Amino acid sequence: MSKTTIIGIAGGSGSGKTSVTSKILKNLEGYSVALIEQDYYYKDQSHLSFEERLKTNYDHPLAFDNDLLIQNLLDLRDGKTVKVPTYDYTMHTRSEKTITFEPKDVIIVEGIFALENEALRDLMDVKIYVDTDADLRILRRLVRDIEERGRTMESVISQYLSVVRPMHNQFIEPTKRYADIIIPEGGSNTVAIDIMTTKIQSLVNTNQ
Repeated sequence: MSKTTIIGIAGGSGSGKTSVTSKILKNLEGYSVALIEQDYYYKDQSHLSFEERLKTNYDHPLAFDNDLLIQNLLDLRDGKTVKVPTYDYTMHTRSEKTITFEPKDVIIVEGIFALENEALRDLMDVKIYVDTDADLRILRRLVRDIEERGRTMESVISQYLSVVRPMHNQFIEPTKRYADIIIPEGGSNTVAIDIMTTKIQSLVNTNQ
């Protein structure tokens, strides 16, 4: 059985993680690849009242069920099929819907805290941090939350200053030191993305 290559892609909100991931996935067409988003693993809060759920800080490491994510990755690496949870953002708790994942040669784990948990990092063959200036990250978040989520500019800025920025500085930025490669400016850095794609391809070919 071939060894599964696990890639971690981290970076702050609005850093361009999704663009980097999408371009790497496109470059890996023809390979056996799966993308698991860390956001699938927000903790189940069904035991809490709706009012209590509204207080959840989704920009804190404790919001994630990393134990389940790690177990799912171990099972996939062992050749087992897993059912990955999903999250209902309207109800602020885990959804009843799951996504079935089959074992793949490459598994990409993408999320703001993908490199924060030591046990999770230890499973990764390659660790990537997408590093983008704070002014670009807040502008991207503003556009996304206003256009896609119907929020006001004032609410986005307020959340950024009170929660997102301090959590980034305390928990996300420090994980940069664990990265094997740091990609500045996200998806526009085609050279770094091409280098990472070549590295991943070489790992897969070696493990097969």
